[in-house]
Amino acid sequence: MRIDMVTIFPEMFAGPFGDSITKRAVDNGILDIHFTNFRDYAEDKHHHVDDTPFGGGAGMVIKPEPMYKAVRDVLGKTQEFAANRRVLIMDPSGPTFTQEKAKELAGYDQLIFICGHYEGFDARIYKLADEAISIGDFILTGGELPAMVITDAVSRMLPGVLGAPDSAPTDSFYEGLLEFPQYTRPREFEGMAVPEVLLSGNHAKIRQWRREQSLLVTKKYRPDLLEKADLTEKDRIFLNLQNDAEDE
Repeated sequence: MRIDMVTIFPEMFAGPFGDSITKRAVDNGILDIHFTNFRDYAEDKHHHVDDTPFGGGAGMVIKPEPMYKAVRDVLGKTQEFAANRRVLIMDPSGPTFTQEKAKELAGYDQLIFICGHYEGFDARIYKLADEAISIGDFILTGGELPAMVITDAVSRMLPGVLGAPDSAPTDSFYEGLLEFPQYTRPREFEGMAVPEVLLSGNHAKIRQWRREQSLLVTKKYRPDLLEKADLTEKDRIFLNLQNDAEDE
């Protein structure tokens, strides 16, 4: 997958993309990350990319000309990806990013992130994007951090990125549920023992226990997720039994 960041602060990505899973994905040729500084496309001698808003108001607004030139340059240089790419604008007006969206975006060959800054975008810039995405109901200084978060989540879905191929399907939210509890050595710590089923070697029982624990954790901390999770009839019976037990 090729990822293009259109930003005036490419140096912000050095730390998060220079370590851990993202770096390994780049080193292994699974991810190819590029940065385009849209300040380089500014038309005036001072390379201004923002200006005061018409009608007055606080803050500065990203101008359309440099952004259009930058994004169009990226599109033109990467025509080989034209059939399967997505242009994303980081903006609080978009729907909230989810694990389901991460899986969807992982199916593209190229993702182009438009990262704004300051007060916001000139409204005409939104026409460059296929969609807007938000990472939550709060405001950040710019779109760089959301772009990093989305890239990290999407990259985990790509074959070969994680060390174990079955790691991603056990992550929280992958199937709409929170992850089951995990344990490692020692078997007992300060009076807290590892559940015996995990030591049994019975993989069928372990899978069942993990599924049930995932349902219980989700029910306790994020019951809203159960309403849209893809539950089996066995899952529903288990949850109904738990509800009955709590009512007694």
